[in-house]
Parts: sequence; structure tokens; C-alpha cells
Amino acid sequence: MQYQYRPTGVCSRQITIEVEDGIVQNVSFIGGCNGNLQGIGALVKGMKIEDVIAKLEHIRCNSKPTSCPDQLAQALKKICAETT
Repeated sequence: MQYQYRPTGVCSRQITIEVEDGIVQNVSFIGGCNGNLQGIGALVKGMKIEDVIAKLEHIRCNSKPTSCPDQLAQALKKICAETT
């Protein structure tokens, strides 16, 4: 299933996430640091949602209280809450 998430407090404007049976199939970002965010998407592909959350949650970007990876973790937490 495909989900759209609007991140807050970061440069990216939208995260599109495809999840199937609790596994991340694809992640793409609109806005933000293109190369870094493509890399994050490639790294999390095939991972369990819970593992991605554990690795990315609470990462900060400079002095911001969040980051694009943290926002991806927040999006995945929301997906878990909606699907259980």
C-alpha cells in the first residue's frame, strides 16, 4: 500500500512510502537533499518498518529538533498505528 506523509520542520515537503506486509518497498522524498534522501530510500528498501524506525528515529539535522530520516520514522510510526 502507498502512503503520503507531509513532514514538518525539514526541507523535504512530502514523503511517499510503499509498504507491503510490514516491509518497506519504496521511499521517495520531494524536496530536501536529493542525493542523501535517495540514499536513505535505497538503504531502507526491504527492511521491516520497526527496524527502520529504530535506526532513524531521533536523528537531528544541525540545530533542528528533527531531520528527514526522523520524519520518515515518524511517518512509519503513523502507518503502524493506522494499520493495527
